[in-house]
Amino acid sequence: MKKFLAFMLALVMTLALAACGGDDGQKDGSASGANQGDAQTSGGTQPPADGAAVIKLGGVGPLTGDAAIYGSAAKGGAEIAVEEINALGGLQFDLRYEDDVHDPEKSVNAYNSLKDWGMQVFLGSVTSAPGAATAAESNADHIFYLTPSASSTDVIGGVANPLTGSVDISRRDNVFQMCFVDPDQGAYSAQYISDNSLGSKIAVIYKNDDIYSTGIYNSFAAKAAELGLDIVSTTTFTTDSQTDFSVQISDAKNNGADLVYLPTYYAANALILTQASASGYTPKYFGVDGMDGILSVAGFDTSLAEGVMLLTPFSADAEDQRTQSFVSKYVEKYGDTPNQFAADAYDCVYAIYEALKDEDVSSSTSASELCDLLIGKFTSGSFSFSGLTGENMTWDASGAVSKYPKGMYIQNGAYVGMD
Repeated sequence: MKKFLAFMLALVMTLALAACGGDDGQKDGSASGANQGDAQTSGGTQPPADGAAVIKLGGVGPLTGDAAIYGSAAKGGAEIAVEEINALGGLQFDLRYEDDVHDPEKSVNAYNSLKDWGMQVFLGSVTSAPGAATAAESNADHIFYLTPSASSTDVIGGVANPLTGSVDISRRDNVFQMCFVDPDQGAYSAQYISDNSLGSKIAVIYKNDDIYSTGIYNSFAAKAAELGLDIVSTTTFTTDSQTDFSVQISDAKNNGADLVYLPTYYAANALILTQASASGYTPKYFGVDGMDGILSVAGFDTSLAEGVMLLTPFSADAEDQRTQSFVSKYVEKYGDTPNQFAADAYDCVYAIYEALKDEDVSSSTSASELCDLLIGKFTSGSFSFSGLTGENMTWDASGAVSKYPKGMYIQNGAYVGMD
C-alpha cells in the first residue's frame, strides 16, 4: 500500500506540473539519454571537406521538465544522423537544439534563438502545442519545417475540423510531418482493432481539452462507427481532473468493456492502469504513440502494462540491419534503448539530406531558398524516402507523410512487434 500511495503521489505531481496544450505533456521528467538537461547543443558536426556545404539545422523540444523524455530522444536521434552524414563527406550539417520545456511561448523564444544563430532548416518542435506555435513563426519566415513528432493537424494546417467541417488554420506550405497526423492514428487504430478482433466491447477514455487526444478520438470514433465496432463507454478527463479516473474506469467496467482505447499520453495511462487494477478491472488496453514511455514512469508497476497494445512507426527489436545499427549506436552513446521519437528525428535529418545532397546548395544558401527547394522536392511526387520509421515514405502538398504504423505489445517489460 505504501508503494502504491508513493506512486500515486509521484504521478499526481507529474500531471499537475505537466499541463501541456496539444500534448498533455505527461511525458516522464526522467529524460532518458541524449544529454538531458542541456538547453542547447551543437551536435555531431565534423570539420567539412574542402568546399563542402554546411547547412545549419535547428530543433526545438523539451530537454528538461516533464516531457524531457521525448525531446531528449529526438535530439539524440538527430545527433546520430548528423554524425553519420558528416562522416560521409560532401554535404555537412551543423545541428543545434534548444529547450522549450514543452511550453509554446518558450518554444517560440527557442525558435527565435535558432534564427539568431543562423538556422537554415528547422527540424521543428517535438510536441504539438509548441509545434503549432513555431509552425506559425516558421511559415511567416519561410523556413522549411519538418517535425519528427508534433502530430496535430494544427501544426501543418489546412485540415478541416472533423466536428465543424471548417478549416480553422490555413495550410502552412513550409511545414511537413515525419509522424502520423492525429486523424490517421485514430483511423488506423480502429481498423487494426477490427481487423484483428481485439475487443468485442470497447471503452474509450480521452482528454477533451487536448488537441492531440481529441484529434485522435474524433477520427477513431468515425472509423469505428464505419466498421461497426461496439463502443459501449466513452468518457473524458481534463488537465484539472487527470489524477482520479474512478468514474471513467467504473463506466467502462459496468458496461462490460473488454478493451479500453487510450488516445492519451503515458503518465495518464499509467494512472488509469494502476487505478483500474486496484479496482479489480483488468481489460485489454490499446494505445497510440503517446503510450510509448509508460515503462519509464517512475514508480509504475510495469507488470500492469503486460500485454498493452499500441501503434507506433518504430520497433527497436526489428531485425533489419538499419534498425539494429541505429539501436546499437544509440545505446552506446546514451545508455538507453531509443524510442520512436528518436527514430523519427533520425529520419527527419536523413530525409532532408536525401532531398539536398545532389542539389546546388552552399553554406550561404538562404533559408528561404532552401525552403523553396525542399518544398518542391517533398511535393514533387517523385521523391520518396525509406528510413527507420517507414519504407517508401512520401509527402504531398498537405504536409502529411504517407506511411503505415506497426502494431506492438508489451511483453516482459519490452516492446514486441505484433505482426
